[in-house]
Amino acid sequence: MESSATTTHLMTINMGPQHPSTHGVLRLLLELDGEMIIKATPHIGFLHRGVEKLAEYRTYHQCIPLTDRLDYVAPFSNNLAYALAVEKLLGIDIPERAQHIRVLLCELTRIASHLLWLATHALDIGAMTVFFYCFREREAIYDIFEMVSGARLHLSYIRIGGVAKELPGGFLEKTRKFVAEFPSRLKEYETLLTDNPIWKKRTVGVGIISAEDAIDYGLSGPSLRGSGVNWDIRKTDPYSRYDKYHFAVPLGENGDVYDRYRVRIEEMRQSNSIVHQAINILPKGDIMASIPNVTLPPKEDVETKMEAMIHHFKLIIQGIRPPKGEVYASIEAPKGELGFYIISDGSSNPYRLKIRPPSFVNLEALPKMVEGRLLPDVVATIGSLDIVLGEIDR
Repeated sequence: MESSATTTHLMTINMGPQHPSTHGVLRLLLELDGEMIIKATPHIGFLHRGVEKLAEYRTYHQCIPLTDRLDYVAPFSNNLAYALAVEKLLGIDIPERAQHIRVLLCELTRIASHLLWLATHALDIGAMTVFFYCFREREAIYDIFEMVSGARLHLSYIRIGGVAKELPGGFLEKTRKFVAEFPSRLKEYETLLTDNPIWKKRTVGVGIISAEDAIDYGLSGPSLRGSGVNWDIRKTDPYSRYDKYHFAVPLGENGDVYDRYRVRIEEMRQSNSIVHQAINILPKGDIMASIPNVTLPPKEDVETKMEAMIHHFKLIIQGIRPPKGEVYASIEAPKGELGFYIISDGSSNPYRLKIRPPSFVNLEALPKMVEGRLLPDVVATIGSLDIVLGEIDR
């Protein structure tokens, strides 16, 4: 009599850290039955930077460059979230012009961040042309950033109380030119991908997460809105005068890789509209609040008045001293909710600083999205989450 017994052999493999989306700081431990993923376990934390601990040994102003390095493709957003938390702790108001400059630059940041995501995500799946197209527009935005801050990557432009310096001559003209051209560039990306049968075969129905599961996992940003959940902090809890702007919140229906792609494409279109509105309503006025013991005096006063020079020296050396207390402030960063929780003991350094980075939380849902799927779907699904490992490091 022939035996009908069969034996199943599971294979465990490491995916990464050589994967281009993870570049040495994330590896996935995958348990496979053939090409079917039975279990996926992300292993994180290979940067060893300890930003939250470093912040405890720096003044509040000195923490701003640390935030640049969290999501290094969206430094304006990181600067803003931290500055809002400290300003909330201090209970200070920011000049109207500085608020709109912040919005303008953060929306350009959202476009630049989504462009890098689209370029690398398409490259991961095999579409190389999109990569070159996206970097063309990203370079134009980085030229604008360089005009404003003098740097292209680690900008440290937003300050506690406002922004570092006035917009340079030619900034608005260059931004207007970009805003006018960008919608036609978006159509090029969509022509290449949106109805492309290969693209749809790799993304439609892949990496699905339902609205209920997305909420349970704490997802945010396009990863949450791709599942149809209408949650955008710019609308639900407006900050920096976002309530003055008209824009839509794009939503997906099925929560798959394709929906997350469509949401980010439409978000770039909406951000372009916000930048256009910001240029048109940008008011005149101060770019920095005038608050003794918090903000630096104007440079011309420092050069001509003894009191201003002493004030400047004491703030640089001793820093600001917020009252005792604890605050949490968050923004809608390109990848989702980015929040800073600060405890102050009344000294010039944060007693504790805790960061709520969207990539760290969004990555948590990866096993839910890929288990039961095939091995090649992991690449498409990781790309659709748009993670940056500077935020995930623990």
